[in-house]
Amino acid sequence: MLLQKMNTLRLLSLSVVLLFISCKEVNKDKPVTILPDTTFEKIKLADLKSNSFSLKKYAGKTIFLNFWATWCKPCIAEMPTIEKAQNILNKEKVVFLIASNEAIEEIDAFKKAHNFNLTYCQIQNSEELGLQVLPTTYIFNPDGSLVFSESGYRKWDEKSNIDMILKIVNKNE
Repeated sequence: MLLQKMNTLRLLSLSVVLLFISCKEVNKDKPVTILPDTTFEKIKLADLKSNSFSLKKYAGKTIFLNFWATWCKPCIAEMPTIEKAQNILNKEKVVFLIASNEAIEEIDAFKKAHNFNLTYCQIQNSEELGLQVLPTTYIFNPDGSLVFSESGYRKWDEKSNIDMILKIVNKNE
């Protein structure tokens, strides 16, 4: 009985440590870009009505794809800055998506409980993509190439970040 309680306590402690490790709250001054081997075809998404869709539907546009979770405080803290960036860039050819691997019902409940004007979707293969830290953001250029990948919190509405996105948008013009 005592051994079972100790094992349960160890498992609980490990879970808490993993929770803190996997959810970064670091505001970065310099971009740290790590480009995984990810293409449009590798990312499997569904809208909140369980309809699968491909990023190919946004061909010719810059795609800002943020991976998050309803329980991740840095992810939620980042959302207003994503929404503001989306508003600042609303005349540009940029699509903003936020994707969670949680059940569609959980994502939808979060959406209804919060007043963010964002396009929510479900990532159906986060393990296959090797996502280990939340939030993580990918930015694809209009040609469909992954040109930015970063884990951790970032203030997306700051001028330097808006300028970075605009540089990606305008590189092909």
